[in-house]
Amino acid sequence: MDVSRRNNVVVTGNPEGPAVLLAHGFGCDQNLWRRIVPDLAQHCRVVLFDHTGSGRSDLSAWSAERHGTLDGYADDVLDICRELELRDVVLVGHSVSSMIAVLAANREPERFAQLVLLTPSPCYVDDGDYRGGFSRADIDELLAALESNYLGWSAAMAPVIVDNPDQPELAEELKNSFCRTDPAIARVFARATFLSDNREDLRKVTVPTLVIQCAVDAIAPPEVGQFTHDQIAGSKLVTLNAIGHCPQLSAPESTAEAILEFVVGR
Repeated sequence: MDVSRRNNVVVTGNPEGPAVLLAHGFGCDQNLWRRIVPDLAQHCRVVLFDHTGSGRSDLSAWSAERHGTLDGYADDVLDICRELELRDVVLVGHSVSSMIAVLAANREPERFAQLVLLTPSPCYVDDGDYRGGFSRADIDELLAALESNYLGWSAAMAPVIVDNPDQPELAEELKNSFCRTDPAIARVFARATFLSDNREDLRKVTVPTLVIQCAVDAIAPPEVGQFTHDQIAGSKLVTLNAIGHCPQLSAPESTAEAILEFVVGR
């Protein structure tokens, strides 16, 4: 299959700059990067795509078996890199895609120059001294609500995830993005997202890594960003003066600035 068609790959920006591959989070598509793409594109060759099963990807290429774990999405990312012959890639992963980025980089570290993990969480469930932000009962309840009434779940969760009531249009945008996703695909991706535990994978990362978190984030609280930073040797941690789980929407200027400072030293 033509990977570019499968994942609706779009390339823009400075062809002489470093290749920056933007991987969106659960229930989203590449459009949610739009507020930071113009800044990145001045300095970088920006590669956008939709995860298989999301956005304008080829839905016929989605497989419950392949995409029932984050490994399948990591395989897709590597497919994109191979088809576009990308080397020295800066892979930016938002939310669950931060762990997809970790998995991809651990498989082919020689392909990646840098990782940027935006509001990452290697494990959402509290476990002993580890605080992921949710109990297992919380996650079970979240998944049950999603599976029984996906549209209702989308309407309720979008404002919580964005957490910027002064910008209600952002929550509306995220809700609409959720609602464009096939509920059957969303259920499988949600389980892969919220039940994964990638804590051990963090220790295997050898690619230079930037962890970006928000000062207040109901989905990935600062303790999780600190844990991620602590587990990846030599990583850098930046805490944005921002609220919510989607700073590329709610705080695009500071998000783009943090990425560019790491990638091109701007």
